[in-house]
Amino acid sequence: MVRGGAAVAILVALVLPATARANGDPASDYLLVQSIFLPFNAKVDAGTQSKLVDTIRAADKAKFRIKVAVIGSRYDLGTAFSLFNQAQRYCEFLGLELSFQYRDRLLVVMPNGYGFTIDGKADPAGVSVVKSVPAPGTDVTKQVEGATAAIRKLAKASGIVLPASGGAGSSSTRDRIVIAAASLAFAALLAAIIFWRRGGRSPAQA
Repeated sequence: MVRGGAAVAILVALVLPATARANGDPASDYLLVQSIFLPFNAKVDAGTQSKLVDTIRAADKAKFRIKVAVIGSRYDLGTAFSLFNQAQRYCEFLGLELSFQYRDRLLVVMPNGYGFTIDGKADPAGVSVVKSVPAPGTDVTKQVEGATAAIRKLAKASGIVLPASGGAGSSSTRDRIVIAAASLAFAALLAAIIFWRRGGRSPAQA
């Protein structure tokens, strides 16, 4: 089963980047089938990444559903590169891109700050919360740490206290296999959606 899960993960890793690069901003494709988009070729500390995964899982269990796009450079934005370091504006753009399938909370992290929307629309209370989180800078691990901190603050502002994450060892191998299998199950759907969607829409057309 572990070997099968590894094969699934490799297949998903091969399929998603190719389809994402071919269709506008990559995060809008990745986030159709998963909760986190990270910069391409990102070298993120394993424990830090695991804490973000655990935090999002805990938020989901608390009925505080949220997805995250960590944008480290213009390259991560594809055709929406002009929105780099405009986290709130890009969050609204990305939220609208996802809204035909996902209409809940969305957090965008960029080196100079954060953006937050619900159903593609700016949420004033949430925007105020994420603005209080220090800008993470250009280090991707710091950006992922910032995402975790922002989610916890957003949840707390809504009266939800999320449990502490256990770090790298808290996510079991079985959990990872299940996540990988779920990604594969949606891979075919993703490909169909990409063909169906409008191709390569620019921010100006949003």
